[in-house]
Amino acid sequence: MARVRAPELRGRGWLGTGGTAYSIGELRGRFVLLDFWTFCCVNCLHVLDELRPVEEKHGDHLVVIGVHSPKFVHEADPDALAAAVERYGVRHPVLDDPELVTWQAYTARAWPTLVLVDPEGYVVAQYAGEGHAHAIDRLLDELVAEHRAKGTLQPGDSPYVAPPVEPTTLRFPAAAAPLGNGHVLVADTGHDRVVELDGDGPDAAVVRAWDGFAEPNGLCVVGRTVYVADTVHHQLKGIDLDSGEVTVLAGDGHQWMQGDGVERLTSPWDVAWWGERVWIAMAGNHQLWTFDPATGEVAVAGGTAHEGLLDGPLPEAWFAQTSGLAPAGDRLWLADSETSSLRWVEAGEARTAVGTGLFDFGFRDGPADQALLQHPLGVTALPDGSVAVCDTYNGAVRRFDPATGEVATLASGLAEPSAAYVDGAELVVVETNAHRLTRVPLGGAATRTDGFAHTTQRPVTEVAADLDLDVAFTPPPGQKVDDRFGPSSQLYVEATPPALIRDGGGRGTDLRRRLVLDPAVGEGVLHVAARAASCDADEGEGAACHVHQQDWGVPVRITDGAPAVLELPLGGDVGG
Repeated sequence: MARVRAPELRGRGWLGTGGTAYSIGELRGRFVLLDFWTFCCVNCLHVLDELRPVEEKHGDHLVVIGVHSPKFVHEADPDALAAAVERYGVRHPVLDDPELVTWQAYTARAWPTLVLVDPEGYVVAQYAGEGHAHAIDRLLDELVAEHRAKGTLQPGDSPYVAPPVEPTTLRFPAAAAPLGNGHVLVADTGHDRVVELDGDGPDAAVVRAWDGFAEPNGLCVVGRTVYVADTVHHQLKGIDLDSGEVTVLAGDGHQWMQGDGVERLTSPWDVAWWGERVWIAMAGNHQLWTFDPATGEVAVAGGTAHEGLLDGPLPEAWFAQTSGLAPAGDRLWLADSETSSLRWVEAGEARTAVGTGLFDFGFRDGPADQALLQHPLGVTALPDGSVAVCDTYNGAVRRFDPATGEVATLASGLAEPSAAYVDGAELVVVETNAHRLTRVPLGGAATRTDGFAHTTQRPVTEVAADLDLDVAFTPPPGQKVDDRFGPSSQLYVEATPPALIRDGGGRGTDLRRRLVLDPAVGEGVLHVAARAASCDADEGEGAACHVHQQDWGVPVRITDGAPAVLELPLGGDVGG
């Protein structure tokens, strides 16, 4: 196979370099790992954490560069990107690529995508999705020795320069709840803690603090117990307000992957008390889970783990990074962030009030079937039966009235509002990127805006009507596909609109499949979910196994004479 020269790094600017711009040629002599990410994507956040040990181990001969390739309009804002880089602890250079120039040059098709470039400037491996850190580590072990022997490896200092950080009482708070005595509990995400403040104003002071969390994003108070979604630790924790003790209630500290049971969680984002149980917004696998404090039972309550918007019975429904929960009588409202939607659960069914799917969003009020949100993270049930939505990427608080079916705007100009609670005639809003709590009057006149409508634009792939879908996967060095205990891979394919696929949709175990598409439909999006397991080749029954997984949404157009093969790289070498 011919070697592929790494394309140039082009974008609007750089973060984490002290103002220096880098070319791919200036990094010659070291390995370069490009991480194509966007800060809305929970899978991308998982990969940031996965890569930290690899960065540390190979730091003298590996440069990791995040290539930020935004999905949402707000993510293209340079200030929002700078805040996200700090919030998520990105400690390597980031190329700001708002026009997806470098994304397209490296033929990325999914968030996240990882591309490894060798010291001579050639692409040697490409991976999509999560679970590849161990593969990259093993490949680097092998390639470092080769390039050291060839004399092409020239270790050097990291180009990363840490930006200054302004000290504040709160740092990127994500959720808050009143305690009834004027004090407020806050998930102080950027400081990896939960704090009790003596008020919600700008001069509020910390009364108590609980450390030992990792980016907690949600909390709720039930009696004298606080339930906390400890997102990066992948755990549900409880705080006893009387004793101050913190207890792990669910999750063993490892991230859930396909095939795991409920002993592991994956990026729980919010929690709510509803139906005598704690409901958990499991953003990491697009599901709703529950925890019963009386028995300790953890259960999957809804969602198939496929990302999208599909209503129906909870076990069959599709969610997309559910982020905010709000109980209201027989209903549980939820903010489904990646589909920019407001949804609810009632009588075992999932329903949608606002939102249409993964690629459509905007800022528009009016009838719910025409209204648009942009990556909302929080919902709050209001006393009059309506619902306040923290429309995070629009910097606004919106209001949906189920009685009229109308959406209006209560406040705008906020810095990533992420959660809120009611205090009398006001809404106390967690203004994440302003590091504060902000009061919004509920009694004021709501405004109406036509704002904007947007569909995420990604390059459309022209394909033949008879199409071979090939998800490419090569086990990492020293590992093999192990099917002694059943199929080691799984592939699920569907489309929007569903009629695009005449034959070949559904679930199977082969990573290669023939699809028959309908030319009369013409175009749409192929939704592909794949996973593969690989195990150590030489350790027998004690071999360590790893799961690699990714979901793709590939816009396609059926064209005469177009390629009859669509290859999606799950992971492996690309040249040599």
